[in-house]
Amino acid sequence: MKSVLLVLTALLSSTALAHTEVTAITPRRSAVVIAPKVVTLTISEPVNLRFCTVRVMAIPVGKTAAQASALALAAKNGAPQLASVTQAASGLSTVVCVPLRPALTAGAYVIAWKLLSDDGHPVTGFSTFRVK
Repeated sequence: MKSVLLVLTALLSSTALAHTEVTAITPRRSAVVIAPKVVTLTISEPVNLRFCTVRVMAIPVGKTAAQASALALAAKNGAPQLASVTQAASGLSTVVCVPLRPALTAGAYVIAWKLLSDDGHPVTGFSTFRVK
């Protein structure tokens, strides 16, 4: 009986500790692509789009992807250095689609995100891709 109880406790604890995460990104991490028109993030559980920030920016010379990610998230909506187009969204979704400005130039780009999980924890991260 004790072993069954221990197994159930372990299973329930791991479920309770699960957090929202990005499970897929398009373009894929480190992909080399022709200029995409949209970036898509797939998320492990529904998030409120009103509290999601996803930005795409060319990685400045001399900056790491992590530094560019912080710059992108700190930029104001519509800032000229952003390759992503800000759009108002609301509702719950497991997919976030962000349109990009037309004809991105060749180079490295960072996709930076900050999401608010259902339990109120912020989820941040970034990925990179290269336009050929």
